Amino acid sequence: MTKHVIFPQTGILGDAFACECGVVLGGRMTAELHAAENGLCSACFGTAEEEAAPGLTRGCTSCAGTGRRREQITWQLAHAEAEHLITMTVVRGIVAGFDGPFHLSEIADTVRNGLGLPAGRLPVGPRVRDLLLQLQAAGEITMLSAPDEMVGTDMVLYRDPQWQRARTLGL
Repeated sequence: MTKHVIFPQTGILGDAFACECGVVLGGRMTAELHAAENGLCSACFGTAEEEAAPGLTRGCTSCAGTGRRREQITWQLAHAEAEHLITMTVVRGIVAGFDGPFHLSEIADTVRNGLGLPAGRLPVGPRVRDLLLQLQAAGEITMLSAPDEMVGTDMVLYRDPQWQRARTLGL
């Protein structure tokens, strides 16, 4: 069985990639096609890591750090389904039902229960977070992160940060 993991190469022609199978790939599109044909994630090319910023790598978010195409497609389909089911109207309606500050997890749990989804079925939390951030950008809500505890007079402790929401009052 031939091993396939694709790595970027520097050269005078710009973006180029090389696969462990020996194939030299000119350009990102060619590398993505080779990755897909060989069951690799087309975002990380089978390395299971992505470069979030220059010099800072983390597990690939497209394939959940597996480097495989199957997981990437499953993840992408779950996100697409979440976008289709969890709309701004749904989240806005749930937010309107809360009188005071709330945790993001409370909104996500309400959405999950309202749609009858078992835990882990769809990325409900990330979708709800994205929509709450859109509501904040539109000025409909204000989100804040509150510390769990004050340590002394100049230090705060965050055990498990949760976004909270407070209504904007005439701001």
